[in-house]
Amino acid sequence: MLPSVTFLDLETTGATPLKDRITEIALVRFDHGVETARWQTLVNPQQPIPPFIQSLTGINDGMVAEAPTFAEVADTLLAFLEGTVLAAHNVRFDHGFLKTEFKRIGITLRQKVLCTVKLSRLLYPQHYSHGIDAIVARHQITGLARHRAMGDVEAILVMLNDARRELGEEAVKAAALKLMSAPTLPPHIDASLVGELPEAPGVYLFYGENDLPLYIGKSVNLRARVLSHFSSDHASTKEMRMTQEMKRFEWIATAGEFSALLLESRLVKERQPIYNRQLRRERSLCSWQIDPAAQPLVRLVHEDEIDPSQMSHLFGTFRSKRQAVETLRKIAELSHLCVKALGLEPGRSGPCFAFQLRRCKGVCCGQESPEMHALRVQQALMAHKLKVWPYRGKIGIEEYDLEHDLRQIHVFEHWVYLGVAEDDESLNALRAQTTALKFDLDSYKLLLKMLAHKKTRVLDLAD
Repeated sequence: MLPSVTFLDLETTGATPLKDRITEIALVRFDHGVETARWQTLVNPQQPIPPFIQSLTGINDGMVAEAPTFAEVADTLLAFLEGTVLAAHNVRFDHGFLKTEFKRIGITLRQKVLCTVKLSRLLYPQHYSHGIDAIVARHQITGLARHRAMGDVEAILVMLNDARRELGEEAVKAAALKLMSAPTLPPHIDASLVGELPEAPGVYLFYGENDLPLYIGKSVNLRARVLSHFSSDHASTKEMRMTQEMKRFEWIATAGEFSALLLESRLVKERQPIYNRQLRRERSLCSWQIDPAAQPLVRLVHEDEIDPSQMSHLFGTFRSKRQAVETLRKIAELSHLCVKALGLEPGRSGPCFAFQLRRCKGVCCGQESPEMHALRVQQALMAHKLKVWPYRGKIGIEEYDLEHDLRQIHVFEHWVYLGVAEDDESLNALRAQTTALKFDLDSYKLLLKMLAHKKTRVLDLAD
């Protein structure tokens, strides 16, 4: 399939590499299609194994009490992995645990990897599920120790043997090479740094010759998104020019997509990267405010005048005065509102031009009461009404990345983003913050969208 590939599986005390540990390692190595090594060992995790994991894997505290620690088997494992591709089912999980364990003993693991879940999807696209249990059922595999490391490795080997017989060796090889292929990196980009990119949410920054970023982006899969920039099939000349100018990059992992969106929005505004034209462009945000006792009935409120705690009479978020006026004219025409009363036509007395065309009900000439007209204006603008803050005070939106044990709580008050907390101290500081609130349209829209999801975890920070 590949010149050298090592199929590996781990059993662990849980799903989080930063706090859980490995309890068993099993691997089978192939060089030029011939099995050259087979190894397995229990590993002392140096912490208790949870009862649920014990019942799932059959590995208990007594079995690993006299087993070697990871540090004691690390050199042996590195020898098996040298010069080979690491293949595992959901390789992100196993590779993440190995990198974390090696890091604890001062070793940086850099390994080419192949995900056999993705390989199964390529080879058997007609099937919906590609987990180990589905593969065992699909290929009628019996006699294996399921949820033990070597048993799971052997299930994958049976699947690949069946694929060679059913689809041919070349089809299996082509699928593996397709998964292994990566865009050609510019010579000045550190390939080892690319190898460290996580398949996790976050924000990435591209730099040129200085410390001002060329571009800031976000993704739910940093590795896939960053590598896509180096593809020869660029979507635009701007993309090609940007990657040619780029000399280095960095990234910031986040707890989820919402965290990445907020961080991207903030960094773009602060750093003003030249290729983020849409997010960084200057704008004059404004909204219509209704005052039934005023003349004209509505007035344009600019962004710096918006009080986030008093949004019940604000309608629309417009990028310019021109856009706001054009929208109000269309609404007036559709709802037969008076353009003179709205301040869209000069003059205070006499019927407006729309009344002469029978497109106004006559508040401008006494045929409709001002109260009724004001009510109709509010009804016509209702679709554009800004949302009133539905909470008693500050709230937190929590995201948690189980795999990397990263918890972030984003604090808001009256739609204004106050900041992110990753521990109790920073959360308490944000709860006590009393700075003036400044409305930001991007934060408002992001929070609105997040609150629409039923699974969003909202923390009441008012007390």
